Amino acid sequence: MKPTMFVFMGGQGSGKGTFAHLLMQQHDFNYVEMGAILRNLPQNNPLYQKIIAGNLAKDEELFPLISKHITNDKDIIIDGFPRTIGQAKWLVENFADTFNIRVLFLDITEETMIAHIKNRIKEGGNRKDDSDENAVHKRIESFKTITMPAIQWLSTLKNIEFKDIKLPSDDIKTNFDFILKTIK
Repeated sequence: MKPTMFVFMGGQGSGKGTFAHLLMQQHDFNYVEMGAILRNLPQNNPLYQKIIAGNLAKDEELFPLISKHITNDKDIIIDGFPRTIGQAKWLVENFADTFNIRVLFLDITEETMIAHIKNRIKEGGNRKDDSDENAVHKRIESFKTITMPAIQWLSTLKNIEFKDIKLPSDDIKTNFDFILKTIK
């Protein structure tokens, strides 16, 4: 039986990391967070400089980075990847035979994204890409123009399971319980 790959997708501040970590408390998963991989690059790395300014990395720059983190020894959660149609196609082409792919799109409004990012800063989050308001707005625009088409494409595929999860509240526990019911 193939392991499952849960692909968490959504805009900035949608709770991908929060809900992935809550899910990991209930099951033993491998976990790959693309944003953390990029933020942990050396600060003088050109790719680090690109993403800290709110720009997306080129697909071919990301494939080797994420590939070395994906193993099929157990179920896995992917957070923050894919973000483009090219990345989505690459993921499906390279891993649909190895994993049961389940895309979980955490669907929230732009206003909610901004509120969650501001809250993350207020609670002491030290993400440099959150502290620059222009970078935040650039990331949200990139999400709408680049990532949403990838999400829409993934929703049309027959060989993966796609869930559009409209989170019902701002309460983390309520939303997590809703996600659990959705994916069971």
